[in-house]
Amino acid sequence: MISLTAPFTEEKIRALKVGDEVEISGVVFTGRDAVHKYLHEGGALPAEVSFQNGIVYHCGPVVLRDEQGAWKVVAAGPTTSIREEPYQGEIIKKFGLRGVIGKGGMGDRTLAACQEFGCVYFHAIGGAAQVLAECIKRVPNVHFQKEFGSPEAIWEMVVEKFPVVVTMDSHGNSLHKKVYDASVAALAKRL
Repeated sequence: MISLTAPFTEEKIRALKVGDEVEISGVVFTGRDAVHKYLHEGGALPAEVSFQNGIVYHCGPVVLRDEQGAWKVVAAGPTTSIREEPYQGEIIKKFGLRGVIGKGGMGDRTLAACQEFGCVYFHAIGGAAQVLAECIKRVPNVHFQKEFGSPEAIWEMVVEKFPVVVTMDSHGNSLHKKVYDASVAALAKRL
């Protein structure tokens, strides 16, 4: 298990390879369809949010307030990432992302951006939303909640030992593409 702690530098990210099991500790921001589309179309991040050398999590967390009024994440499972494929490569480039967390992988444009700009795709386990939420230690802030709604907002989360697997690296390797190509080849032999 590789421990990846903030700051998430290009050097740390380029050292990762497909298949590496990683535990992330530091600040992670959520971002789903509305945020990706907004940023792709020229929208700006709030002044207090920086994706530079950061990680975006494709997640619509379930977040409640505790008795003291602090945000508490009770479920934080990954959402299907391929929906962000039209936007992700440009957002990696424009905002200097080093990592994207989601499930199911992404396509060739995102893979090319990962290779060119030093970013990786981390696969988080689907169906483990409550377990993953236990790795979120604090929620300092939420942005665009009124504009986009709670699941689509940008949640700023401090995570500790958040478990993921590198499935697309900055060297042009994609486990998703490898599995797809092998499946197509196996199917062709049966037809």
